[in-house]
Amino acid sequence: MDHSCASNGPTVPGQKDSSAIDWKAKLSSLTQAVVQINGTGSLESVLVNLVTTACKQVGWAMGSIMSISAEHGFAYVMARHDPNLLQRELRDRWELATSPSLMALQRNQQIYIRDARESAEFPAYRIEAFERDYRSVLVVPMNCADFEGRPMVLSLLSRQVSEISEDDQAILDMVVQLGVAAVEQERRVQAARQEAARQEKALSAHKSLLDHALADNSVPLLCKLLENLLQTPVVVVDFTVSQVVGGRTPDPARFDDETWQAEVRRVYGTQIAKIAREAAERATQAQTMIALHNGADTLQLAARIQPLVVDADKVGAMVIFTQVREPDILELMILDSARFALSVVMMRNFIRFRFEKRSQAELFFEVIERRWRDKADLLMRAQRQGLDFSRRQQMLIVDFESSGHEFSSMAINLHRALSQAVQAPAKGISVLAVDGAMICLCPVGPENSQAEMHKLAQRAARELSAYLDKPPVVVLSAVCADLPDYAEAWERSRRVVAIARSMGKFGALSMQDFGPMPMLAAAAGVDEVRLFLDDVLGQIIEYDREKGTPYLETLEIFLREQGRSQATADAMGLHVTTLRYRLKRIEELFGINVEAPERRFAVDLAIRLYKMIAPE
Repeated sequence: MDHSCASNGPTVPGQKDSSAIDWKAKLSSLTQAVVQINGTGSLESVLVNLVTTACKQVGWAMGSIMSISAEHGFAYVMARHDPNLLQRELRDRWELATSPSLMALQRNQQIYIRDARESAEFPAYRIEAFERDYRSVLVVPMNCADFEGRPMVLSLLSRQVSEISEDDQAILDMVVQLGVAAVEQERRVQAARQEAARQEKALSAHKSLLDHALADNSVPLLCKLLENLLQTPVVVVDFTVSQVVGGRTPDPARFDDETWQAEVRRVYGTQIAKIAREAAERATQAQTMIALHNGADTLQLAARIQPLVVDADKVGAMVIFTQVREPDILELMILDSARFALSVVMMRNFIRFRFEKRSQAELFFEVIERRWRDKADLLMRAQRQGLDFSRRQQMLIVDFESSGHEFSSMAINLHRALSQAVQAPAKGISVLAVDGAMICLCPVGPENSQAEMHKLAQRAARELSAYLDKPPVVVLSAVCADLPDYAEAWERSRRVVAIARSMGKFGALSMQDFGPMPMLAAAAGVDEVRLFLDDVLGQIIEYDREKGTPYLETLEIFLREQGRSQATADAMGLHVTTLRYRLKRIEELFGINVEAPERRFAVDLAIRLYKMIAPE
């Protein structure tokens, strides 16, 4: 017989006559193997039973099922049938260089060694054949793999020189298929067990996170619990209290945990909060690379940002530092639970903040809208809200040019940042949040010079710029000594804000930053100024726009040159006669006589205001 396949030749000693085969017994034995596979026995016991069945049905003495690790160069015994009564230490690992198993897998066909005692191809088998008293060897590939992905083979040993008949080959094919079924069955069982364990872990995580949230535990405790569940570094950003909580280091080569947490508090926290805010506004959860700067170098980290939203209010975010991969089902379940738990804690803070600030804002509007009647009653109610209108104060008004839901979701973060900015250099300052703006009520005393107050305004604008695309408009009002002063100071300050917005200015501003024209506009009010402009220049502006004429430009240069015709003509590159024709035409069309002093002043003032608040 060829050494690589079974022979169909005449029987040899030890081979049974197929006519004498008890097929009923064989089928009964195979049926028992099938029953065991479908039962609850372990994979090892099932494989041992299959090896035993194979040996008994083909009349060979011993056998084993082995998994082959080509990477490590060894064949490992998974199950063995050896009925010897003599106790001896048997090999559980074979070097592939001395085993026919690798050859069987490479050729995808069974390997037959007629007499291992005489075979020089596999010397290790030749030595063991004498030790364990066997002669023929058969190795059959099973076309399946163990749980580590290693292919498996069936190996049979005969004490005498034996061959495999066609009937025996059919039995072995059946045994191999039953082995494949057993492995797949166990694989499915293990997968079901793992899935059940994963679900149990997710439910346990959900319960644990929820218990922490309902117990009103802090965000740092929830962050630590979340890291333990996900086994990955996490930073939690709480917009409701402007808090950035760092856990384990995402870069162990650069920071240990304690150093990383200190760096988050010192420099990285503000940057992470801004990145999280932008991601929350975009409502994105995709994997991204974030860059953190500490002045000396840049830290590049792969992260997934999970926004925390409650009732459409953005209350925070989870920044999960992980490898570039999609989270699995268990991680998604834990993340959903974490989002819910953290949102509960943050929403509790958000509701508390909104209630307190709404009460303060309502009382403040009573003051600036002059809706109060009993001064003593209002001062008492203000005191309960932590406000003191009985002292001399200045309003530091911070305008964000936003309102509604967008501002509401950022209000807590900005409120805390503003409070930290103004409370650091000064004491006793109250910070109120109103729609689209915040007001700092700053006490005025001998120690608070106007220079120091302007520095405070600049500090507030600078600190808040880290949270916004551009700095807000910050205006310092006049000193308010009594309740009626607040309404007037508020109106004048809001006019300055409107002028600043119309001129594209932002940051800490004062009247000196605008010159006399904005002061006049602020005193009159933007609406009144626009009515004045429309009355004086409305027709000429519309005519120039429709006809493409330069009449407004001619008036502007003529007035700038103090009514000197030749200087105006030179500035415009015109002949003086052409200029005079234009001025006459302007008078005919619009009734503007620049020779009349009062009319000239009105037009000059209107042009200056127009250039200030409505630039082309």
